[in-house]
Amino acid sequence: MARSFLFTSESVSEGHPDKMADQISDAVLDAMLAQDSASRVACETLVNTGLAVIAGEVTSNAEVDLAQTVRDTIKDIGYNSSEMGFDYSSCAVMVTLDKQSADIAQGVNVGEGLDRD
Repeated sequence: MARSFLFTSESVSEGHPDKMADQISDAVLDAMLAQDSASRVACETLVNTGLAVIAGEVTSNAEVDLAQTVRDTIKDIGYNSSEMGFDYSSCAVMVTLDKQSADIAQGVNVGEGLDRD
């Protein structure tokens, strides 16, 4: 019996919010790793007109100005005017990064969980 299915995928072009969101998440990770190479960062980013939200869970000793990291990334991308729909200097930045949950941490911390050796 032959099975058929339709395969689809999304491809986004320059200027798409997903591309900006990915660059912001990468910048947050890079900034934390620059200060603490053992950082564990699960960062998701959402962008909409005039708003950037970073959310997730982190284990790190890094002390990063996350709002400034977001703004610097948006500036580097080239969004510097409200007329463009985004202005790094006036957009709202919401940071909701929490401490990594104990359940996840015990699974990845050396000497804890299944890695007791």
